[in-house]
Amino acid sequence: MSKSVKLLAMFALVAGVAACGGAPEEEYIVVDPEPISVEPVYTGKYK
Repeated sequence: MSKSVKLLAMFALVAGVAACGGAPEEEYIVVDPEPISVEPVYTGKYK
């Protein structure tokens, strides 16, 4: 092969590897929301 074809093939290979493996995935963090109301607590019979 000629030098220009080898150079073009090498450039295409490097560009393909850079496009496929270059971007890391973002990390998603899920946080449980605070409860809207507080559960009633048993404090005795008539308190």
